[in-house]
Amino acid sequence: MMKSLYALTLFFIVGLTAKAQDSLLTKEAAIDLVLENNLSIKVARNNRVVGSNNASILNSGYLPTVTANAGGSIDKQNTEGKLANGDTRTADGAETRRYNAAVNVNYTLFDGLGRYYNYKTFKERSQQSELQVRQTIENTILQLFSVYYEVARLTENTHNLEQAMAISKDRLKRAKYQFEFGQNTGLDVLNAEVDINTDSINLLNSRQLLRNTMRDLNLILNRDLTAKFEADTTVNFVPGLQMESMFNEAKMNNVRMQIVEKDINISNYNIKIAKSGFLPTIGLTGTYGWNELSNNSPLAFLLQNTSTGLTGSVNLSWNLFDGGRTITSAKNAKINYENQELLKKQIEQEVERDIRNAWDSYQNALYVLEVQEKNLQTNQDNFNRTDERYKLGRVTSIEFRQAQLNLLNAELAKSQAKYNAKLAELQMLQVSGQLLNVEF
Repeated sequence: MMKSLYALTLFFIVGLTAKAQDSLLTKEAAIDLVLENNLSIKVARNNRVVGSNNASILNSGYLPTVTANAGGSIDKQNTEGKLANGDTRTADGAETRRYNAAVNVNYTLFDGLGRYYNYKTFKERSQQSELQVRQTIENTILQLFSVYYEVARLTENTHNLEQAMAISKDRLKRAKYQFEFGQNTGLDVLNAEVDINTDSINLLNSRQLLRNTMRDLNLILNRDLTAKFEADTTVNFVPGLQMESMFNEAKMNNVRMQIVEKDINISNYNIKIAKSGFLPTIGLTGTYGWNELSNNSPLAFLLQNTSTGLTGSVNLSWNLFDGGRTITSAKNAKINYENQELLKKQIEQEVERDIRNAWDSYQNALYVLEVQEKNLQTNQDNFNRTDERYKLGRVTSIEFRQAQLNLLNAELAKSQAKYNAKLAELQMLQVSGQLLNVEF
C-alpha cells in the first residue's frame, strides 16, 4: 500500500514538473515561433517570391511571343456577269466561304540592350527583396526580445513583490503578537496593515501589467492571445565584443548599407535602359498560315482554293526623335543615380553614428548593471541586519519598512538594469549586422 502511494505521489510530482516545463517559453522556441508565424515576416517572404518571379527568364523579354489566329466567313450575293460573246449569266444566292488559320512568332533580336539591363534590374531587385526579408526578420526579432525581456522583467518584479508581501504579512503577525503582550502600541499594527495594502496594490498592478505584456508577446508570435507561458529570466551576454570590430562588421553587413548598394546598382542600370532608346530595334517575324476559299457561283473561275505557307521577315525600327522623351529620361536617370550616391553617404554616416551610440549605451548599461548588483548586495545585507535587530526590538517598524523598501527597489533596479543591458547589446548587434548570427 505504501509503495503504491509512493508511486502515485512520484507520478503526480513528475506530471507537475512536466507541465511546468511545457509552459516555459524558451528564447529559441520564441524565435522559431516568430519566424514561422509572424505576419510581417510572411508578407516580406511573399514579396521575396514576387521579386524572384520577376527575375525569372519568363519575365526577361528574351523569349519569343507566339500567337494563334483563326477566322471564317460566309458571304451570299446575287451576281450578274456578261461574257465576251455578249451572253449574260446570273447567280442568285451565290455563296462564298472563307476560312483561315495562322500561327505567328515574333522575336526581338536587338532592342538597344534595354531588355538586358531590365533583366539585370530585376535580378538586383530580387536580391534586394532577400535583404528586405532579412531586415524585417531583424526588426521583428528585436521587437520580440524587447517584449520577451519585458515579460521576464515583470515576472521577476512580481516575484519580488510577492516576497515583499510575505515579509509584510509576517511583520503584521509579529506586530499583533507584540500588541497582545503589551510590547507595542496599536499604531504599529495599523502601520503594518497600511503597508500590506500598499504592497497588495503594487502586486496586483504588476500582475496585470505582466498579463498585458504576455498578450503583446503572443500577438508578435501570432498565436492565441490567451496562451499562458513563462519567460526565461536568465540573461547571457555575448563575450569578447570590440568596438572597432563591430564598426567594421557594420560597414560590411549592415542591412541598410546593403540595400542602398542595390539601389545604386539599379539606378546605374536605369541610366543604360534610358540610353537604349537611342538605338534601333531589330525584330524577327514568322507566320505559318492556312487559307481556304469555297465558291458555288457559276461565275467563279475556281470553286475551291486552298493555300498553306510559311512567311518570315526581319524588320528594323529606329525612333530617330521622340519629342525629347528619351533625352529627358536619360537625364533624370543620371540625377537619380547621383541621389542614390548621396543617400549612401548619408546612411554610412547614420550607421557609424548608430554603432557608436549603441556601443556607448551598451558599455554604460553594463556599468549600471554592475553598480546595481553591488547595490543589491548592500541592501540585502542591510535588510538582514535590520530584520535581526527588529526581532530584538532594537529598531522601529518605520526603520524596518525603510530597509524593506530599499531592498525591493534595489531588486527592481537590478532587474531593470540587466534587461536594459541585454537590449542594448541586441541593438548594437543589429546595427552591426550580426543579430542573426548569435545565440540568444
